[in-house]
Amino acid sequence: MLIQPGSKLVMIGDSITDSGRQRPVGEGLFEALGKGYVSIVNGLIGAAIPGDRIRVVNMGISGNTVRDLESRWETDVVGLNPDWLSVMIGINDVWRQFDSPLQAEWHVMIGEYETILDRLCAKTRPSLKGLVLMAPYFIEPNRSDPMRAMMDRYGAVVKKLASKHKAVFVDTQAAFDDVLANMHPVAMAWDRIHPNTVGHAVIARAFLKAVGYVW
Repeated sequence: MLIQPGSKLVMIGDSITDSGRQRPVGEGLFEALGKGYVSIVNGLIGAAIPGDRIRVVNMGISGNTVRDLESRWETDVVGLNPDWLSVMIGINDVWRQFDSPLQAEWHVMIGEYETILDRLCAKTRPSLKGLVLMAPYFIEPNRSDPMRAMMDRYGAVVKKLASKHKAVFVDTQAAFDDVLANMHPVAMAWDRIHPNTVGHAVIARAFLKAVGYVW
């Protein structure tokens, strides 16, 4: 696996990452890592390679956009001194343009999204052993759907920045698309955003596959 033994892996993002994690730092006993993909990643790594002693920390916050990540980057990323950092952000950046169309101040347009994410990667990448950038997603098989189409464009930005910053790219949307060939979206997420256990397992599997995890 790409993540070296003894590494500290910080995973940051929005509600999908958060999933009810402990405050102020999502690390520790019981459900400190939340009930989502971060907890699944931690559990599978611990079960398969416990001797590697990889430390997983969840720093997701529900409702966050890339603007919010930047505002807390110093405390919630830099201050935690991660060896590896995983970032999944962009769902709310897109979603607010559809569910809150009149609140333009909440909208993070694609140019601003790319600029901020690029800045955060450039600032942090030199101090990391590894960086993982995860594409935002919409659990909708119709690629012509306006929100799905926009989410794909934001995902393409993440892929471009992963290449620029020598990061591992996780195509989360493609992982959902594979499952959608045999499952209706609402079987994984009632709102096509917040996944149930199956949906979180799809995300965790995509992450672990990208970093070379072998059961």
